[in-house]
Amino acid sequence: MDELVSRIAAAAGISEDLARQAIGIILNFLDRDGPQDAVARIVDALPGASQLMAEQGGGGGGGLLGSLAGKLGGSIGGGMGAMAALNELTNAGLDMGEVQTVTRELVQAAREHAGADVVDRVVSSIPGLGQVL
Repeated sequence: MDELVSRIAAAAGISEDLARQAIGIILNFLDRDGPQDAVARIVDALPGASQLMAEQGGGGGGGLLGSLAGKLGGSIGGGMGAMAALNELTNAGLDMGEVQTVTRELVQAAREHAGADVVDRVVSSIPGLGQVL
């Protein structure tokens, strides 16, 4: 995971701590809103991903909008879950360009480790995620 954190931090021009936090937020979002079997394959393929997700506490934070959207996300679809994740990422200190860079790099790394078919299935199952990429 350290290699992935360094790669994402360098690509986005952010600290490794912030990159680690962002990766955890995104993986937890995918875990909440994506197809469980495909997300599990991605998490298993990225060494240290499970631990990083646990460090982020399954998301949380994100202010009132983030927590409300996170609670609603499961019942009304991925759109609100995506908003909650975006809110968490911006509250962590990322701007929109950094969010896109972190997301693209993480998706690319997931493709390299878990395979494009698995990643594409997750991306296509979550409304709005493809637009970020």
